[in-house]
Amino acid sequence: MTRGGRRKDRETGPERRCIVKGESGSTEGLIRFVVGPEGEIVPDLAERLPGRGIWLSSDADSLRTAIKKRAFSRAARAQVGVPEGLETLLESLLARRAVDSLGLARKAGLAVTGFEKVKARLKQGPTAALLHARDGSEQGLGKLRPMTRGAPVVNVLSSEELGLAFGRDYVIHAALDAGGAADRFLRDAARLAGFRPTALDAGPQDGAGPGDGPKPGPAGSGGADRRDGEDLAGTTDSPAEDRRDPDPEAGPDRSGAAD
Repeated sequence: MTRGGRRKDRETGPERRCIVKGESGSTEGLIRFVVGPEGEIVPDLAERLPGRGIWLSSDADSLRTAIKKRAFSRAARAQVGVPEGLETLLESLLARRAVDSLGLARKAGLAVTGFEKVKARLKQGPTAALLHARDGSEQGLGKLRPMTRGAPVVNVLSSEELGLAFGRDYVIHAALDAGGAADRFLRDAARLAGFRPTALDAGPQDGAGPGDGPKPGPAGSGGADRRDGEDLAGTTDSPAEDRRDPDPEAGPDRSGAAD
């Protein structure tokens, strides 16, 4: 597809097998681990560390099963240790990687933020994804979702994490074009979704109406949104209340550069 639309399918690469599910396929939904010098399992999200790779599906259930059934030791053919709090560590590392790749996409001109800018970008044509903060309300998303033309809604990062990627205090919505760092972000976001109570959600097809939007899910996005600028009763309670920002859905720009 042309620039800005959905990303092309990745070229077929080497297949790897999940040590828990036993399924072989692309590495897109897998996490690579290696055995470190101290004999403990080490996550290798960049897939560059030396040593024999041990591959696991990127979700909390698979990790818990691997630990419980000592699948890492069986795959390594040796006794290996599992660090305390590995699940929490993995979620943190995946979130940090997603923020970093989104920041690179922004610097490459592949991402815009702010309700009006996102709305304008969606009207222009296909995008790779619509980003929505996990702690954002369904009200703002409901207005944008019918314009996604079937692009996925990615809601694995909080408003503060999205803000880090854009050099702002917080961000509620962003639109992402395909290519390079944006494709990397979508992979990182898909892997992170397995460790957070949310999911990559396919948007409505062309022609879907406002009533076809998503129902409030487990991402903490229902009810009043303290970052959207207005609660259900219409009272203002936002960090932007007294600043009169031109766009109330994005915090002040800390990046030193325009969107």
